[in-house]
Amino acid sequence: MRRLASIPLALWVVLMVLSTASADVALIARDGKVGFRIPYVVTIAPGTIFYETSGGRDYLAGSPSSSSTVGCTTERQWKTGDGRLLCVSFEQNPNGYIMKLSASPNEGISKWGFALKASDNEYFTGLMERVVDGDDNESWREGITQALDLRGQKVEMVVKPTTAVYAPFFLSSRGYGLAANTTWPGLFDFCAESPNLVQVSFEGPSLQCHFYTGKDPAAIVRAHAMESGPPFMPPKWAFTPWRWRDEHVHRPTYYDGTRVEVPYNSQVVEDILMMEALGIPCGVYWLDRPWAVGSKGYEDFKWDEGRFPKHIEMTRWLKQKNIRLMIWIAPWVMGNMHKEARARNYNLPGQTDKNDYWSLIDFTNPEATNWWQQPLRKLLEDGLAGFKLDRAEEQVPCDLAIRAHDGRTTRELHNDYPHLYIKAVYEAAKEVRGDDFVLMPRAAFAGSTRYGVFWGGDADSTDLGLRASIIAVQRCAVMGYPFWGSDTGGYRGRYEPLDREVTARWLAFSAFCPIMEVGPTRNRSLWDMPTEPQYDTELIAIWRLYATIHDRLADYSYRHAREARASGMPVVRPLFLAFPDQKEAWGDWQTYLYGSDILVSTIWEKGKTQHTLYLPAGEVWIDAWEPAKEYEGGKYLTVEAPLYRMPVFIRKGSRVNLGDLQALYKDSLARAAKRPDLAQLQKTVRSARP
Repeated sequence: MRRLASIPLALWVVLMVLSTASADVALIARDGKVGFRIPYVVTIAPGTIFYETSGGRDYLAGSPSSSSTVGCTTERQWKTGDGRLLCVSFEQNPNGYIMKLSASPNEGISKWGFALKASDNEYFTGLMERVVDGDDNESWREGITQALDLRGQKVEMVVKPTTAVYAPFFLSSRGYGLAANTTWPGLFDFCAESPNLVQVSFEGPSLQCHFYTGKDPAAIVRAHAMESGPPFMPPKWAFTPWRWRDEHVHRPTYYDGTRVEVPYNSQVVEDILMMEALGIPCGVYWLDRPWAVGSKGYEDFKWDEGRFPKHIEMTRWLKQKNIRLMIWIAPWVMGNMHKEARARNYNLPGQTDKNDYWSLIDFTNPEATNWWQQPLRKLLEDGLAGFKLDRAEEQVPCDLAIRAHDGRTTRELHNDYPHLYIKAVYEAAKEVRGDDFVLMPRAAFAGSTRYGVFWGGDADSTDLGLRASIIAVQRCAVMGYPFWGSDTGGYRGRYEPLDREVTARWLAFSAFCPIMEVGPTRNRSLWDMPTEPQYDTELIAIWRLYATIHDRLADYSYRHAREARASGMPVVRPLFLAFPDQKEAWGDWQTYLYGSDILVSTIWEKGKTQHTLYLPAGEVWIDAWEPAKEYEGGKYLTVEAPLYRMPVFIRKGSRVNLGDLQALYKDSLARAAKRPDLAQLQKTVRSARP
């Protein structure tokens, strides 16, 4: 460990003001250790700025050898003991300051870093949708207590499966945000190693970071969202309820033994007819893999006619019912396309799975990207309304010795790969369908928000999996991903009995997410459960209740989506974004605003029939379940919370009208009690055949 050669400095003296435009950014020092003070409350601790080479770590110290100011940018330079010229610059812009750390020459530099001073009880959030770093199973481990606040954690900025939405941006309760403008791997330490320091380091020959400054956390979140985006604008139909299964089978009978007499996949037809008869709204249906030919169900983008006969006609039948169809894709090819990709060197070198039956596409190669897009265009022309984009964070190499087509090492490319993947699909969809499509990836990194909506990976189908998803939607909102949904009921453990209580609570939570997608429910449905009651009247009624609420909110959601697109303000808003001066708003992570006027408080614990939440001060809140009850904010409130009922409050004075929710649930129970007759229902399919 070495110090940079320079002249000693006096104890804690401010050496100079960087420029008139950025007058508050000051160079500070202590015992020869150099740091910076950035308004309003951001301080790079003296003696913490460093770069690394094979020879070790060098720290910035002493007096600068030169300085220059051009416009709003001031640069300071230090001559180093190893013959480099080290440069630190700050450029002021309307949202804060951009800091650049660089050196000339920069050969051999492998990492840069610095540390920020942290105050006691300072709150940090952002970076990733998972609750804690590491294997995503850690996010729903028994006894977990971490929630939105990252304090005390270390986060490796490397996209990992399968809860895989990331952004190198965090928000501090102290009045600033920090975004690292790089795709290289990095590390954030939030007072874990040192109780009063946030330590930041990233690999690469240089480092650029944006410090967003201001006292309003919502303004910081908005500014970052617009600079990393602006976010994709989904069509209005995306805010209606979605339905899917993990693996569709074309069976000769429906769940109740009725013989199938329709020309389309029996499980798709069963879902649509049953939901329609039960009054459960559905605007989007998607098919997961396998949907194509081959042993893995994904060869050459060619439909499996045995599993999905007359798929084009089926797509039209769904469209007649105002239901859009989407399918699963991945950033790799199989079958003949795999062989062709290898022959043309279109594959990304170094994929970690060495099985020779599939190939990751190198999206840094324009020729390979266009080749891969061609079958997607055909699928869209046949009527598909979008794609679920899986993977992009699995088997993607992260190696300094392997280079992609554009010359970058896969170490630098790894985090950028999800962004390149969705961008390639977006370009094909935009060409064919204009603005009338949706893409929903599992993995994301900086820039991905411009192209789609996002889903919360393969969450555990337990109460703790639901807990993790409640945290995930709010973290994503802070990171600049305003459109997000989770697999309602969870995904992992799908061969275990479905937990009906967790599923009921998850349905309520999903109704107040921008994307409400119900599935995979063990490839079954709530009228065909693997446990008793197999025909679950109560759960069907709860599904209808919350799907109807979500459907009623489509215009409201769309209006707030337009706001997200225009200003960066997320649809889901942790309480501290709207009420930052109320300390309780930073503590009640189970409660958030859906848009500007609806407050919901999620329930994830099993066996809970009462719930305590914080109602923010400065507003009067109307109980959506009992509209005669109004509450002055600024206090905690305990409410009844039977299985079907999640606490929902409306801001008094707003135009939101959810209708009579008690009557809706009563009607849903009555509707669910009458089991639909599939023998009669399928006759309507034959008469509507194109």
